[in-house]
Amino acid sequence: MPSTDTPSAAPAILPLEAAVIGGGPAGLMAAEVLAARGVRVHVFDAMPSVGRKFLMAGKSGMNLTHAEPEPAFLSRYGERTAQVAPMLADFGAQALRDWVHGLGIETFVGSSGRVFPTDMKAAPMLRAWLHRLREGGVQFHMRHRWLGWTDAAPRALRFATPQGERQVQANAVILALGGASWARLGSDGAWVPLLAQHGVEIAALRPANCGFDASWSAIFSERHAGHPVKPVALAVTDTQGNAHYRQGEFVISAGGIEGSLVYALSAPIRDRIERDGEAIVHLDLLPDHDAQRVLAAVSHPRGSRSLSSHLQSRLGITGVKAGLLRECLSKDAMLDTATLAASIKALPLRLLRARPIDEVISCAGGVRFEAMNASLMLNALPGVFCAGEMLDWEAPTGGYLLTACFASGRTAGQGAAQWLAAR
Repeated sequence: MPSTDTPSAAPAILPLEAAVIGGGPAGLMAAEVLAARGVRVHVFDAMPSVGRKFLMAGKSGMNLTHAEPEPAFLSRYGERTAQVAPMLADFGAQALRDWVHGLGIETFVGSSGRVFPTDMKAAPMLRAWLHRLREGGVQFHMRHRWLGWTDAAPRALRFATPQGERQVQANAVILALGGASWARLGSDGAWVPLLAQHGVEIAALRPANCGFDASWSAIFSERHAGHPVKPVALAVTDTQGNAHYRQGEFVISAGGIEGSLVYALSAPIRDRIERDGEAIVHLDLLPDHDAQRVLAAVSHPRGSRSLSSHLQSRLGITGVKAGLLRECLSKDAMLDTATLAASIKALPLRLLRARPIDEVISCAGGVRFEAMNASLMLNALPGVFCAGEMLDWEAPTGGYLLTACFASGRTAGQGAAQWLAAR
């Protein structure tokens, strides 16, 4: 996207009606809501152009939302379902699709239920959206890194710009600053101490939708890094004792595992590691085979054939799956028929740590809902609202992240508009 930065000389303190800090989906949606109600909106972002993480997410196919039934959709937000539900009731999956159609972008539902633009791209949608926002009077200020507040007033804002520090006085402020993943795209979590020093309660930012490290041997890593494991199922027991089981695929990385199946269960895996120092997950290498069928195949006499040839001919286990068995089981376990058969259906894999937060897809933690009212206004800072990934919620990939970001931006925008109208 071209830069929307238009540097100009500014007064020492620029008085504004509404300031939105953060040019991702949540911030832009808040700006749209405010502009539609006649509010003069200024959007500030530290980067040279807006929507950088949004565009990055769209490089592999812009997954906007999901078409599954509402109860299942809401359940994806886990412990924060009750807080996210009112926002999605106002602007959920279908409302988001309708809104995208209003930009002139058509969508379709994929075989997995995920919803995409017909061209699978994010850039055309963002261009159309920015055009509409500018037509609605929204002004953009790029390369403006928020530094916090001055001592003058709770909504007197400080920004670092290429031309030096700039101060802005706004009647309403919406913070949509993202989490702490992909800092090079603008989400660096630098806002945490700025809010904490004003008494805002914040849950620690943690990796979400992330890969995990395992203690691969050098030979396994060299042979199989980058190889997909499919079909496979992954099982983990969370810290409350609930069992989670999901089928799909993942990828062996040089130091562990990553990919869609791992991301879908990353929250309970991460929580087990935080509590216990490690997490033992179990891989079902043949999810389409029942245990009796596997045991019968493994028990079948193999004659002069090697064990590897036997497993390949009887069960189709070869390549990375065979490598995982050898990596995770001892030689004695590999030669014990009952143990080998059981392990094919439930292979224990020890995971040591989540990948660093800057390289993960999203974050858990953030501004607690208890620190805000129903309109997402901070109790400690009246007139200051929060939206998007900086809130204390998490969800798996599949369109759930973006949907809640859009919805929370709309909620914050509505709240700010009501706050301004009451002044």
